[in-house]
This record gives sequence, structure tokens and C-alpha cells, in this order.
Amino acid sequence: MTDHDIRLGDNQYGKAETRLVRVDRHDDRHEVTDLNVSTALAGDLAATHLTGDNAGVLPTDTQKNTVFAFARDGISSIEAFALRLARHFVDATPTIHRARVRIEQYSWARVADHSFVRDSGTRTTTVTYDGTAATVVSGVDDLVVMNTTGSEFHGFHSDRYTTLPETHDRILATAVRADWRHASAADTDWNTSHREAARHLVEAFADTHSLSLQQTLHAMGERVLRHREELAEVRLSLPNKHHFLVDLSPFELDNPGEVFFAADRPYGLIEGGVVRDGAPDPGLAWW
Repeated sequence: MTDHDIRLGDNQYGKAETRLVRVDRHDDRHEVTDLNVSTALAGDLAATHLTGDNAGVLPTDTQKNTVFAFARDGISSIEAFALRLARHFVDATPTIHRARVRIEQYSWARVADHSFVRDSGTRTTTVTYDGTAATVVSGVDDLVVMNTTGSEFHGFHSDRYTTLPETHDRILATAVRADWRHASAADTDWNTSHREAARHLVEAFADTHSLSLQQTLHAMGERVLRHREELAEVRLSLPNKHHFLVDLSPFELDNPGEVFFAADRPYGLIEGGVVRDGAPDPGLAWW
């Protein structure tokens, strides 16, 4: 074996999970923006890996400080904030050729002018920029939804190990992770786009009489694309939060679909994407 038989592979580095809270202090009420920001940079970084020469390395501490400094100017949306950071890291650092910024925004519901309670669901974005093109992906994570009827599961393949009974009425619950790719990184009303996409996801879940969670997944993605022309693709990850009817007969009690055991694990995990025909290939990895 010679030195030519081994080479440096793909690599990146960054600052993970910089926690940032910004309070916009208006005279009559406050607004809270609560973020978790992760940055990852890639480029001409062979020297630091092979010889320990760090001349081309922008320290991860600098990346963290940039997040805080840029927040001083305000955060109109997490997509716009991530785009600004990604473009800065690539355009201002000669050795950096790609930046990826992932932001999670934690929701706070207002209870008074200056008081809040943590809300459900986490808004997300991932922006990738290579000096020429940018890809913007928005999404939501841990959005827990449930239908207490209107869900079935039957007609599935069975073999010698199958014990699951068919059902024509079950609880369907999941914690939605959804990511949707914008057709363009051009300026848009990111907040409206996100709010409406999330609304259509939830409404599709509620409106679909489900014969499988796979069917529900497709209905959710399809509805988002039909109503939001700025989006090219939706990808969803739906864990099936199983609810099993409890047998109360040992206690001489009936159970007309009222008492359930909410199972923690194992659980079914359904994942897939819905793509608009003719949507441009982003050219950058985004999933």
C-alpha cells in the first residue's frame, strides 16, 4: 500500500445547536424568537486534516458569534436569517465553498403582552449555499396529531408471523416531521408560506379517511403542493403512534372503543416524498 491508496473523503465542520433567544421590545408588547442554530461549512480544508495547518479554518466559535451578531439586526423569518448566514460564510471566507445552516424555531403562544407559554410543533429550515445556488427547505417537526376515527388498516399481506388483526376503525396518531423544498431561493413571504403549508398538512390529515398511514402521507404532501405553488417537493416522516384497545373482559367490563393503551415502542415508521412534476433538481443535497 502506498500513500496514493488513501485520500481524504468528504468533510465538513461547524457549530452545532447555538441557542438564541431574541426579544423584540415594542412599547405595548414583546415578541419572542427562540432558535436553535447549527452551521456546517465545507471547502478547501485538506490542510487542517492532513497537516494541522488551520489557516483556512473559520473557527466554530466565530460561527457562533456571527449568529448572535446577525440577530442584532432582527430576524424576520428563519429562512431569511439562514440565507443571510450561509451566504456570509461562503462569500466572506475564501476557503469555504459550501455552507449549510439548520434552524429550529420553538413556538411560544402569547398569554399576555409580555407572557408566553411553550406551544407545540417546531418550525424548521435548512439552507444550503455553494457560492452560486441556494436551496431553501422549510418544515415542521414533532407536530403531534390524532384522528380518533376515520382510519382503517386491512387487506395487508400475511405470513406465518403475522398476528396483527385487521381493523375497520382505529385511532390514527403521529408526530409529523415534514420538510418542503422551495422551487427558488428568491425572496418570498417565508412566514406566510410556512403557515399555509403547515395548515394544509394538518387539514389533509383531518380530512383524509385513511386506509393506511401511507395513504395519509401522500394526501398530506399532495395537498400542500396543490395549494402552494412556490414549493417543489414535500418529504414526510410519520411514526405511527399505536393505540391498542384494552381487553377489559377479565374484569367483566366491556370496552366499546373507549379505553386504549398508548404504546411507546416499537412503532411503525412511514416515510416518503411527494414531488411536483417538472420541479427543478436542486443540485444540492437537502435531505
